[in-house]
Amino acid sequence: MAGFGARLRNLFGTVRTIDEDTWDDLEAAMIGADFGPDITESMLTDLREKVDRFHTTDPRDLQRMLREDVEERLAGFDPTLKLSARPAVVLIVGVNGVGKTTTIGKFAKFVGNYGRSVVVGAADTFRAAAVEQVATWAERAGAAVVRPQHPGQDPASVAYQTIEYAQRTGTEIVLIDTAGRLHTKGGLMDELGKVKRVVEKLTPIAEVLLVLDATTGQNGVMQAQAFIESAGVTGLVITKLDGSAKGGFVLRVQDETGIPIKLIGQGERIQDLTGFTPHVFAQGLVG
Repeated sequence: MAGFGARLRNLFGTVRTIDEDTWDDLEAAMIGADFGPDITESMLTDLREKVDRFHTTDPRDLQRMLREDVEERLAGFDPTLKLSARPAVVLIVGVNGVGKTTTIGKFAKFVGNYGRSVVVGAADTFRAAAVEQVATWAERAGAAVVRPQHPGQDPASVAYQTIEYAQRTGTEIVLIDTAGRLHTKGGLMDELGKVKRVVEKLTPIAEVLLVLDATTGQNGVMQAQAFIESAGVTGLVITKLDGSAKGGFVLRVQDETGIPIKLIGQGERIQDLTGFTPHVFAQGLVG
């Protein structure tokens, strides 16, 4: 978010009045921050109307209106994680490379900080290194791990064993890693569907969280749509927002998918995952 925020501070801190150059510079900043053309146009139309209505030429008023508009748009979705069931089962989905494995470790740490016991199911058995990677992150977070009993074990079977472990031990939160890539997209979605069906034989699924990389732009939105159609996604986790000029992606992906953002990652450390709060995000994005 730093890039966009710095550009806005420069814009609002150096100009003395709101003129057409101000609007052009703001539009360029928003497009550069990956708000996308539709949201940019909609927000600029709203802001022009407010500036006219309040007869202001003060750039600081425009900055405040922009911040309020961002917050209002984000606040139309409920970011609350639904984790009250016991066990509360969360499927973590997303393509390889978006930070899914590290997000699972960070999420385990996040809920562990609230005194909740956590088990991670290493059910991405199609990628050789995935089991060890997610196990390493889970152990760093202080979570238990259920691994495949043999190489190439069916992912749904690992998920089933993880739920059984949680029920047997009274573990409160279950995080299940899933495959990020198979030979075909259809195969991947079929596999996710199978995992869901097997889990639901034992207990309802509390959340299906889709991990997206903020730097991927429109590709990320397209990824989201594919998973939403097939995996029953209930919330989004946005990674790699640290130092990124792409903060507008947050508004864009929520607007285009209709799915609430529930967590954001803004760093590499295990504690760098937080719940999503529209007011705090808008303040950080716009200043």
